Amino acid sequence: MSRRPVLGRRRSMEEPKDRGKILRRLLTYLRPYTWQLIVIFLLMMVSSIATVAGSYFIKPIINQYILPGDFSGLLRMLMILATIYIFGALFSYIYERWMLHISQKVIYGIRRELFEHMQKLPLSYFDRNTQGDLMSRFSNDIGNLNDALSGAFLNIVSSGISFSGTLIAMLILSPVLFPLTLLSLIGMAYVGRFIGNKSKNAYRRQQKELGKLNGYIEEMIEGQKVIKVFNHEEKTVADFSVFNEELKNASVRAMTFGSSMMPAMMNLSTVSFAIVTLVGGLMTLAGRFDIGTLVAYLQYSRQVGGPIGRSTQQVNSIYSALAGAERVFGVLDENPEIDEGTIHQVNVREENGQMVECVEHCQQWAWKRKESDGSYSLQPVLGDIRFHHVDFSYVEGTPVLKDISLFAKPGEKIAFVGSTGAGKTTLTNLITRFYESGSGTITYDGIDIRDISKEDLRRSFGVVLQDVRLFSGTIRENIRYGRLDATDEEVEEAAKLANADTFISYLPDGYDTFIEGDGASLSQGERQLLSIARAAVLDPPVLILDEATSSVDTLTERRIQAGMDNLMKGRTVLVIAHRLSTVQDSDAILVMEDGEIIERGMQEDLLALQGRYYELYTGKAKLA
Repeated sequence: MSRRPVLGRRRSMEEPKDRGKILRRLLTYLRPYTWQLIVIFLLMMVSSIATVAGSYFIKPIINQYILPGDFSGLLRMLMILATIYIFGALFSYIYERWMLHISQKVIYGIRRELFEHMQKLPLSYFDRNTQGDLMSRFSNDIGNLNDALSGAFLNIVSSGISFSGTLIAMLILSPVLFPLTLLSLIGMAYVGRFIGNKSKNAYRRQQKELGKLNGYIEEMIEGQKVIKVFNHEEKTVADFSVFNEELKNASVRAMTFGSSMMPAMMNLSTVSFAIVTLVGGLMTLAGRFDIGTLVAYLQYSRQVGGPIGRSTQQVNSIYSALAGAERVFGVLDENPEIDEGTIHQVNVREENGQMVECVEHCQQWAWKRKESDGSYSLQPVLGDIRFHHVDFSYVEGTPVLKDISLFAKPGEKIAFVGSTGAGKTTLTNLITRFYESGSGTITYDGIDIRDISKEDLRRSFGVVLQDVRLFSGTIRENIRYGRLDATDEEVEEAAKLANADTFISYLPDGYDTFIEGDGASLSQGERQLLSIARAAVLDPPVLILDEATSSVDTLTERRIQAGMDNLMKGRTVLVIAHRLSTVQDSDAILVMEDGEIIERGMQEDLLALQGRYYELYTGKAKLA
């Protein structure tokens, strides 16, 4: 049994839902195209009937024209057959192209719905699922759906029509030989069902293993620097081999069952053909059949396996598509973020001593609340943040925060320090409602944050995350990501406040310099400066700096601090830092340990206590 690598390990997937429900749900996406599908079905029927009817003409061709030697009649009949086949082929081309356009529209809609829904999912969902697996939903799973809608489903329906038409023609030609054909078809159905069930499970496992491998590859690509620092290239390759081996085994098993379907059907069809030929030949020799009927029936006997063969070839695509739909619908069935907030943040300006809402960015904010009488009231956004006996757990039974009570008055700078896992970053996750507190209350200007719209609540924070994420685009576009309606002048002013303007001016195209690959061409400090500028352009009442200078050198830290000092004026600032040098001028320092606040006060007061902060300050304890 192969050893599972620890890094990149994936969580097990949920048990698959009923495939009938999955298929019915998938067909709802085709509902807007009902009339077009009806026309396509009619074209398909005409095309299939034309193909089936061609073989029926074999009987009169032999009996009425070939055996009597009527050449002119034979020529007329062949021209009729050619016309039938040409129209059948033309209709086939039309409905296949038509269906291709419909399938692309359906896939476009599913892809869009999936992406839009993912934007509404809570952060906890992305913590539970790796990027590689989610990417697999967009690439592999939707790709399999596309293949099925544009080809497999169409072929199966077309084959079903041809199969039914062929059976009817065979029954009309010879009610005596038909039972033999029917028995062989029943046998083929049982064999096909057995192989199909095995194939279905095998393809389901193959997709799971592919998602695992994709997730591991993405983790290792993102972690290349760490891998090389610790010389873990060989271990990484070894772990990759385990995932690759499991995917290979799953793929071999899936392809084994998938590829055995067609040969099994063809062998059974050949046996059936041989039996029908023997019985039919004996009956013809006995004078019970004419030669034209026998040849036509034998043609159908060979032809009846065609629709079955084409269908079985598409079965694997259908199973793969349903497995993909299962995974896509699994994401769509995840509950989106619940937002019952009714209070909104709006831009305001002063007019005659009163606040008046304005559409443009007025550099003043207010909370807009709907009163019971239907009127609206405006309350200034001051930046007063308070926790009242807040508890929180990511996993039930494992508390991360315990009875947290704190306050940050408007304009104050509050710093959080402590070792890794103390709960510092969790505080910011709760303030921004990435997660909901288990108990207790968090207020913003005296308002329970659960009463504030999440969109407006988050807009009131300028957040600089520990993990800087830049997007493919220009420097200007990355800064403007903080506020999409910001002017070029506001973007450049924000960059100056963050002290990012200096390095930007040295770039080849300045603010129009294009970056990609998460800003790989920039230094960590430059990426951090852009992240701070992105928060600054929002002009928020509250700043959250989650270890904003923990990954930069001392010189860059000074540049950041110089810009941040200007940006902090008049704003509430919450700082989570690894370096005590960035928090010494804070109005209050909160020392956290194991989810609790164990010390609070200004630096000189905490040093006088000679407690935990004193140990961190003197190096007796490790700050992380």
